[in-house]
Amino acid sequence: MSDTANVPDNPEFKRLWWHSRRGMLELDVLLVPFVEEVYRDLDPEDQARYQKLLSCEDTDMFEWFMQRSRPEDPDLQRIVDMILNRVQPD
Repeated sequence: MSDTANVPDNPEFKRLWWHSRRGMLELDVLLVPFVEEVYRDLDPEDQARYQKLLSCEDTDMFEWFMQRSRPEDPDLQRIVDMILNRVQPD
């Protein structure tokens, strides 16, 4: 798994990286690589969606990423789809 050696020396990015580490392996393997490899290239609206996702409960995120349910919020659904499409391309 990733560690802080891969995290740029940017306080805001470090905060996002740490918040992406949820302590649930199923979420960590999706969120940490996404923030490390994709987040910086997102447009500001999608970056805001990712930050919004991080404020959600782990149990909700787990359900969404396991595709047992979908977020009601279209912004959250967009970022969940982006993360899932990254690991499950068509």
